Amino acid sequence: VYVPISREQQGEFHGLIHEMKMYHEHFHIYFRISVAQVELLLAELGPHLRRQGNNIRELIDPEQFLATGDSFRTIAFSFRVGVSTVSQIIPQVATAIWDCLVDNFMAVPSTADWWSIAEGFQERWHFPLCCGALDGKHVQTKAPPNSGSMFHNYKGTFSIVLLAVVDARYRFCVIDVRGYGRTSDGGILANSTFGQALRAGTLYLPPDQPLPGEEHRGAQPHVFVADEAFPLRRELMRPFPGRLLPLEKRIFNYRLSRARMIVEGAFGVLSSQWRLYRRSMELRPEIAEKCVKATCVLHNFLRCWDERGAPAVRGVAPAVVEPLQGLGRVAANNSSREAVLVREKFMAHFSAEGAVSWQPKE
Repeated sequence: VYVPISREQQGEFHGLIHEMKMYHEHFHIYFRISVAQVELLLAELGPHLRRQGNNIRELIDPEQFLATGDSFRTIAFSFRVGVSTVSQIIPQVATAIWDCLVDNFMAVPSTADWWSIAEGFQERWHFPLCCGALDGKHVQTKAPPNSGSMFHNYKGTFSIVLLAVVDARYRFCVIDVRGYGRTSDGGILANSTFGQALRAGTLYLPPDQPLPGEEHRGAQPHVFVADEAFPLRRELMRPFPGRLLPLEKRIFNYRLSRARMIVEGAFGVLSSQWRLYRRSMELRPEIAEKCVKATCVLHNFLRCWDERGAPAVRGVAPAVVEPLQGLGRVAANNSSREAVLVREKFMAHFSAEGAVSWQPKE
């Protein structure tokens, strides 16, 4: 929905967000966010984005870069400033966006937050005890100097990896940025703070409980859903491998894929909103990380908005955004017997009490 804003609000917004693409008086300006959202952004970011120099208030906003991915030289020409000025201000503003919004729109999930996410997956995607969909996205960058093949990925490009857990409403719950492009998704998970917390059991997930209507099968853990690139673990479900599978396994794969596609949808929305994802970033990895984090928290800001136009301040978040400290040893992909049993319980549930009307039946 495009909401027109008044000339007074345009003037205030021009003072905060540079008049790029808005400078002509005959232009009719529309935003994909509501007036209330604009006002909140102004209130939150204004004090951090304004710079004082030579008694002249200066402000350059990275919106042009986040929205288009243009080079620093192009942006410098558009704003009539030096390239070095742009190279300093863009990471500073990206950091300010993250620092101002992260506590309200990507806070570290508590046990109550995991409960809420699991209820959302049960209600919207018919996957019980699911605390999020997990996947990685390659963010293309130019090859950093003297990096060798560290950032070279299987697609033949150079990238850093955005590892993300997404809730049932396409909001980022947990992100981990700056994984090396050459590393597999399973390796990124193993070396991430989130993966380490998952293995150590320190994510504060809700206690085990029976699947709906299946108390006789016993309590089951809350899980995350992922594709076949990730290992099968007690709290991490992946599909059964192979093609010629029995009906029960095909049903499980379908139900898991239906819930897992939420993270693919979130990446798609992110790429459509911020065009810097459509080209290679000519940035150092640490600067690219700041921009990726800024777009992720802005994505949540735009989605965490209830029907009354006020921000929903439920946590979705990143206790996992610390940079990786090296590849280390990737954990073995062998599944424990307990993880196999958990997946079999979910498989049986989806073909019995948890069956839905549109899935195939014998």
